[in-house]
Amino acid sequence: MKENYCLQATLVFLGVLCHSQAFTTERRSHLRPSFHGHHEKGKEGQVLQRSKRGWVWNQFFVIEEYTGPDPVLVGRLHSDIDSGDGNIKYILSGEGAGTIFVIDDKSGNIHATKTLDREERAQYTLMAQAVDRHTNRPLEPPSEFIVKVQDINDNPPEFLHEVYHANVPERSNVGTSVIQVTASDADDPTYGNSAKLVYSILEGQPYFSVEAQTGIIRTALPNMDREAKEEYHVVIQAKDMGGHMGGLSGTTKVTITLTDVNDNPPKFPQSVYQMSVSEAAVPGEEVGRVKAKDPDIGENGLVTYNIVDGDGMELFEITTDYETQEGVVKLKKPVDFETKRAYSLKVEAANVHIDPKFISNGPFKDTVTVKIAVEDADEPPKFLAPSYIHEVQENAAAGTVVGRVHAKDPDAANSPIRYSIDRHTDLDRFFTINPEDGFIKTTKPLDREETAWLNITVFAAEIHNRHQEAKVPVAIRVLDVNDNAPKFAAPYEGFICESDQTKPLSNQPIVTISADDKDDTANGPRFIFNLPPEIIHNPNFTVRDNRDNTAGVYARRGGFSRQKQDLYLLPIVISDGGIPPMSSTNTLTIRVCGCDVNGALLSCNAEAYILNAGLSTGALIAILACIVILLVIVVLFVTLRRQKKEPLIVFEEEDVRENIITYDDEGGGEEDTEAFDIATLQNPDGINGFIPRKDIKPEYQYMPRPGLRPAPNSVDVDDFINTRIQEADNDPTAPPYDSIQIYGYEGRGSVAGSLSSLESATTDSDLDYDYLQNWGPRFKKLADLYGSKDTFDDDS
Repeated sequence: MKENYCLQATLVFLGVLCHSQAFTTERRSHLRPSFHGHHEKGKEGQVLQRSKRGWVWNQFFVIEEYTGPDPVLVGRLHSDIDSGDGNIKYILSGEGAGTIFVIDDKSGNIHATKTLDREERAQYTLMAQAVDRHTNRPLEPPSEFIVKVQDINDNPPEFLHEVYHANVPERSNVGTSVIQVTASDADDPTYGNSAKLVYSILEGQPYFSVEAQTGIIRTALPNMDREAKEEYHVVIQAKDMGGHMGGLSGTTKVTITLTDVNDNPPKFPQSVYQMSVSEAAVPGEEVGRVKAKDPDIGENGLVTYNIVDGDGMELFEITTDYETQEGVVKLKKPVDFETKRAYSLKVEAANVHIDPKFISNGPFKDTVTVKIAVEDADEPPKFLAPSYIHEVQENAAAGTVVGRVHAKDPDAANSPIRYSIDRHTDLDRFFTINPEDGFIKTTKPLDREETAWLNITVFAAEIHNRHQEAKVPVAIRVLDVNDNAPKFAAPYEGFICESDQTKPLSNQPIVTISADDKDDTANGPRFIFNLPPEIIHNPNFTVRDNRDNTAGVYARRGGFSRQKQDLYLLPIVISDGGIPPMSSTNTLTIRVCGCDVNGALLSCNAEAYILNAGLSTGALIAILACIVILLVIVVLFVTLRRQKKEPLIVFEEEDVRENIITYDDEGGGEEDTEAFDIATLQNPDGINGFIPRKDIKPEYQYMPRPGLRPAPNSVDVDDFINTRIQEADNDPTAPPYDSIQIYGYEGRGSVAGSLSSLESATTDSDLDYDYLQNWGPRFKKLADLYGSKDTFDDDS
């Protein structure tokens, strides 16, 4: 390959060189006269002179990728004025001048010093000029020319992608287009066949083919089956030079996947499925699963299941699990082992989506037989009835049979049954049941009037397995017996107006009565009303039965008087319609009352008639109540007056202290005990956490120090107070605090007595208050009040 390439390059180079030399010679011979002057007539007859170049050329050619040992001769520049004496200098400028292209300034030969690549740059534009070597004066105007890089086949075809992926439906017809692959060649498509590509398939026959000019890949075999082979790997080659020998080539890989179509029906792998279900199973419980295999995928492989026939269609159902594509057989209704022990179903599996193109491959469904065996289970007993209703008469003796419940074991073993009553439904234990035969009996007499219906629950359990248990509701009706006599429906009371003997009797009843009976209607009405036999001929009143369970009481005479008798008690016998009938005697109260001329009641009390001009009983009671209330108020007032409030601090009579009180405001009186918190004043150190000793009475009486005598009446009060304070401070038996208190009450125990004038009118005092005149102006008011007492008495 390399030798062919070098040979080809050499031949091309020689051909181009010869072409260039011939072109130069032709141009020189043709343009040689153009160096001399040329006359041309102008618009106004003026003759213009234009000088022509002695050498002109358009382009040179150089072959790319030349790798020879010497620089490549591109061409030669030569001017007509060049006589060969070396006085002309050739200069080259432009793209690549001096680096890629160099010129011999004497001969004008141009050489390429580097290997050129047409794919990198296809041509170069240069400028040539001839100047005087000594003076550098241009001998001719500059001339532009182009050096083209001649292409050779040095680039292989390249595909746009290294790997292609394509899909085509399975069972496609021959020639179905799959994908188009495209390659490109960097060589010059306008020169030769270096960029002319031809496609061919290297791998993938005989399944696929490729069009040589377009690169389109098509199917080559019919009925390719995805289920047999899903993926194919195809290798495509692109070769330049029109596919001829010596051309370059490139390849790519194409992965072709057959997509699925619904060309396969579902198929059960077996003809019969065996399943089993316990008779204790509940509806909705899964019995088993079946699966029809469909090699198709996606929606083409979706299968739905249905029961199309069989003796268990009413007891079983089938659903589709679309995640696993299985048919799930479930119990629809309970089954009974003792009734039927096996069932058979015919299950059909069919595709959900069917492709009309492949309908001839059908039918796209399959059937299978499913046999289900029923397994025996230890079932709880079953009552012969879902509920029971029994009756028993009230007041029946204990041990009376109410009725019977009956249950049996549905299993083949037929285990014995034991019965019991749920005591939560029979808290009063009215009934008992025979555990072996289920007979229910009473334990005590029942009263229909208390409870007409009793509801209990009865359990039935197998003897050998107490966990197998059933229950049934039992309603017991208590039948009525005529054991209640009728009575007045209400506490009736009649009223009759007193009247003269000659006044005619009224036809209106005094009162209309009715009756109630606790028994049932069969043992109650109709009620019969009569007077007792012993007073059947009562001279005052009579009873008339209205025959509608009511009766009217009438007066037989007139002239009733409250003075003679104001109250009558009339016994009335009421009988019911039961068998045997029951009766009771009820007493009706009839009062004789005073009435006005229209018959309206005024008063029914005998006292009202006797006390014609006095106060009524209500007025007397009100007066007595007022008197009692007044007496109570007086007693309370006296009691409160006698009570006195105890002092806040009680000192013994012999423990006399002098307290100094400063009144800066008006006192609150005897009830003001909250002026100061005396505990805080007595215990100032307690605020800081110090607890002082308790105030106790000293064991020995403190004796005044010698020389301290009572001050005379003329002593100064300030000195007297200071002296007392000093004595208290130096007294070891005194409490460790100063007692300061506001007295809201009159003091007691003071040797000076009371200074208040509150009791001056009732208390005789023989004290002399004249010394108050010597106490200064502050005590002037007291001196005026008490100092003149004797004088006042004498005057009187």
